[in-house]
Amino acid sequence: MSIRENIRSFRHRLLRRRRLRDVTPKGLFGRSLLIIALPVALMQIIVLWMFFDSQWETVTRRLSEGVAGDVAMIVAQAEAKADNDDFAKLAQLAQEKMGLSVVLQSQGSLPTNLRASVFSVLDRTLREALEAKLQNPFWFDTTRYPAYVDIRVQSDAGVLRFIAPRDKVFSTTGHIFVFWLLVATFLQTTIAIIFIRNQVRPIQRLAIAAEHFGKGQENTGYSPSGAREVRQAGAAFLQMKDRIERFVNQRTEMLAGVSHDLRTPLTRLKLQLAMLEQDGDIKNAQQDLRDMERMLDGYLSFARSGSQEDSVTVDMNDLVQTCVDKAKRGGADIEIMQDGGMAVFGRKDALGRCLSNLIDNAVRYGGKVFITTQITDNGVEVMIEDNGPGIEQSRHEAAFMPFNRLDPARNANTDGVGLGLSIARDIARAHGGDIILGRSSYGGLSVCLTIPSPNN
Repeated sequence: MSIRENIRSFRHRLLRRRRLRDVTPKGLFGRSLLIIALPVALMQIIVLWMFFDSQWETVTRRLSEGVAGDVAMIVAQAEAKADNDDFAKLAQLAQEKMGLSVVLQSQGSLPTNLRASVFSVLDRTLREALEAKLQNPFWFDTTRYPAYVDIRVQSDAGVLRFIAPRDKVFSTTGHIFVFWLLVATFLQTTIAIIFIRNQVRPIQRLAIAAEHFGKGQENTGYSPSGAREVRQAGAAFLQMKDRIERFVNQRTEMLAGVSHDLRTPLTRLKLQLAMLEQDGDIKNAQQDLRDMERMLDGYLSFARSGSQEDSVTVDMNDLVQTCVDKAKRGGADIEIMQDGGMAVFGRKDALGRCLSNLIDNAVRYGGKVFITTQITDNGVEVMIEDNGPGIEQSRHEAAFMPFNRLDPARNANTDGVGLGLSIARDIARAHGGDIILGRSSYGGLSVCLTIPSPNN
């Protein structure tokens, strides 16, 4: 086989897998139900086919052949005995011995309309049996009477009309078998749905608890349940959750303690320098102390970005407006355009810190800032744009690295310690959202903050 044929065969197999993946259920409940229901459905189809092919149709054919033979015999006797008294005796004998009701219509003719049965195999079987036994024209109806079959045969004496019990012509137990088979299938599928749903529900609860924890929301109502493996996964999740919370708390407490311990000697140094004669060296030392305090504040803010603040419903419009008003009091030039219904569920102080960092960053490097809020399919979107120098696209990801100062791109970030964007994205992702950098339509940097709404 050539390379081209191998590639064509591989593509064909890949397309078949994709088609199969497109039509199969995506969720665990649907796939589990398919695993149970599909073999059951195939088994029922095979059982039905074997029953109708080897049992029901065979019995029906033999019954139809027996009735057709009786009809043929009575037709032959009626044509041989033209006397009315003889025919009456023949009709009485057919009723008593064969269970057939026979009437001679001397002036009658065969109907021309045909009424087909829902089960075409019934009509086909009876027609084949009558054609094999009779030379005369005939007509029959299997639908007019629920318990009987109407058969009419053209003879020399006229039209012979036979009314035969339905159970003498067809096997009537087939429909009962099909009915109970469908009932059993329905009951089995219902039990499978209930059982699978009870097995899937603990997994869904575990996924919801993990999602809430990932967004920093407290979910105290979760407890492991379900199958042994699901309970093990739930217990492992709770242990992991406790370890992560202990680590975050330890980090916050450690940095807070370090900050507190360092502030005391820094304060003493500031007082000592203030009491000395003020010259150039003293002023430089005081500036270094202020820089150290600012760095300590930045480190502590970075640690607090993952704190376990209680989540509440937050109006993003009000929060954005509060941060904008605060920035405007410092002389910032900001234009804002907002949509309505901007509610999210999260930690208010953390979201405020995220917005403040983004707005302060835009104000620092741009002369004018433009803020737009809107509702999208992904949730609440806050777009912050400036007309500053911007950041090269190749360095967008590097801008989020902690303590990374993009001096060439952002005009020497001397006012910060390189934690503003890191803290902001950490808070956004803790709420299930994200921050994406881009090129502003005003020439500078665009920062798109997305936070999922309660319905997402």
